[in-house]
Amino acid sequence: MVSTNGVRATTLFLFCVFVLTRHRKATTSKMAASVRDKQTVALRRMLNFNTPPVKNATSEPVWKVLIYDRFGQDIISPLLSVKELRDMGITLHLLLHSDRDPIPDVPAIYFVMPSEENIDRMCQDLRNQLYESYYLNFISAISRSKLEDIASAALAANAVSHITKVYDQYLNFITLEDDLFILCHQNKELISYHAINRGDMQDTDMEAIMDTIVDSLFCFFVTLGAVPIIRCPRGNAAEMVAAKLDKKLRENLRDARNSLFTGDNMASGQFSFQRPLFVLADRNMDMATPLHHTWTYQALIHDVMDLHLNRVMLEEGAGAEAPPAGARPKKKSRRTYDLTAADKFWQRHKGSPFPEVAESVQEELDAYRAQEDEVKRLKSIMGLEGEDEGAISMLSDNTAKLTSAVSSLPELLEKKRLIDLHTNVATAVLDHIKSRKLDVYFEYEEKLMSKSTLDKSLLDIISDPDAGTPEDKMRLFLIFYITAQQPPSESDLEQYQTALLDAGCDLSPLAYIKQWKAFTKMAATPANYGNSGVKPMGLFSRVMNSGSQLVMEGVKNLVLKQHNLPVTRVLDNLMEMKSHAETDDYRYFDPKMLRGSDSSIPRNKNPFQEAIVFVVGGGNYIEYQNLVDYTKSRAGKKVIYGCSELFNASQFIKQLSQLGQK
Repeated sequence: MVSTNGVRATTLFLFCVFVLTRHRKATTSKMAASVRDKQTVALRRMLNFNTPPVKNATSEPVWKVLIYDRFGQDIISPLLSVKELRDMGITLHLLLHSDRDPIPDVPAIYFVMPSEENIDRMCQDLRNQLYESYYLNFISAISRSKLEDIASAALAANAVSHITKVYDQYLNFITLEDDLFILCHQNKELISYHAINRGDMQDTDMEAIMDTIVDSLFCFFVTLGAVPIIRCPRGNAAEMVAAKLDKKLRENLRDARNSLFTGDNMASGQFSFQRPLFVLADRNMDMATPLHHTWTYQALIHDVMDLHLNRVMLEEGAGAEAPPAGARPKKKSRRTYDLTAADKFWQRHKGSPFPEVAESVQEELDAYRAQEDEVKRLKSIMGLEGEDEGAISMLSDNTAKLTSAVSSLPELLEKKRLIDLHTNVATAVLDHIKSRKLDVYFEYEEKLMSKSTLDKSLLDIISDPDAGTPEDKMRLFLIFYITAQQPPSESDLEQYQTALLDAGCDLSPLAYIKQWKAFTKMAATPANYGNSGVKPMGLFSRVMNSGSQLVMEGVKNLVLKQHNLPVTRVLDNLMEMKSHAETDDYRYFDPKMLRGSDSSIPRNKNPFQEAIVFVVGGGNYIEYQNLVDYTKSRAGKKVIYGCSELFNASQFIKQLSQLGQK
């Protein structure tokens, strides 16, 4: 039996370790600029036993094991590659709940959520004495009672001295770009649009969802090192999140000794001169954009392929031609590609219209081939066909050109790898565009959303067996229904529904959108999608050039016109302090004010330079790209986009379908 006094003493010991270390978390690097940089710096520090890594250290890193749960894995994987982990001395990275063998002479760094089952498994590790020492890092703050559970287990296993550090890391969110974050990838259905808008929602369920969202947002602001000014609409989930976040930030600031927003941290951020604006939006404010067919590279990949956490999965090897009779069907191989910050082509073109991307892939390929031919030409001039590189580098000075060409080979090979990656991905996207006529859908939906003149009837597209999948047709009709000033008459609706059913569509999403439209009284004030629209530049009637890999024949060359989507327009009103009927009633919270107020009158009259927009209920790459384009046209402004989950239209339609079946 373990004595109560023993547990108390051990808990006290752990608590001292914990309080000391937890408090130090708040000082992040003074050089880190974006939220991605800051989260990466925090992770590198954690993987270096919670001390800042020394740059250019010639000594070998300390070899260690990283133990994470699925949440920890999702946070680390978009930011640090396996090679980077190895460079930091991580020899093994294992899931907490996998079967792990003891490695008694190695320190272990844990990076997990403080959940009941995780704590139990960590206690089991202590009892089994798996590692030499334990550095316990919790993604989100651990409660006192759970800390006591670890203390009891440590005492019982005689392992108290092996627990070196206990940290709250406040890293419970996933950064995908410098200016894009989501809350979680595991269990995202628990905070999805469907979860928040179910008809049988209990108050306690809603509280739990809001607490989960607020916990992650609190972690985001701790990592950012900034206390925001919060604005939100009234009477929806966004308002509940705003009120809870304001309370949580206020309580932390009031406890000056343990505040995570210390002077050190506040001065180190990009937001050192002015506090950022935090705009909370509700998915219900704009239901058409998540269903919209898109035309930019990143959003298209997300729409038509399996893209999550910056990793895209392609099915290869299944050709269009059927296998000979009696032969086994060819097995499809699945390949994954990482779309990273180091990929310059991706960084330059992820927001470009697809035809532009196809052209650029070809240009990159031509430039690569020219470089490759130059190396071959130099080698043949020197009579060195097939010679090894050692012989080349020993040649006299007049071979400097060749030597430099050969030394650039690794760079050239990496370039070739990235060109192949984008050729494969762009070809797969192009197949979808052609087979489903996605250019036609995109152009037609843009016209619907901007109230432009339509060149053909909606029924024609729904009835055309060659135009898209049943889901494409459903998306188009839902956008028509959502954006219509007046809902269609009963007889028209009957006609549309018959055509949709004939095309193989499931009408459940429409059932929900009808309820939603009636409830939000959207008929009176439909969301304004601005003066959007596309400029057709004619068809790609010819192949771009004779050797092109991407045959764009028959695809419309559509050029996007800049316009602001509803989320961007709301942000613009609030950031520039414009008076507008849409946002004048938005609530205003300042967690630094002594007393909270129910005011919608901003105390700060100056326009904001930095802002974070967060969509409760889920977001998409179309809105993200629209905000990126908006920021590019505003010198000196910084905008970060966040959402509770990042879904594509197919995933969103599934949620609407579930809601419509109830």
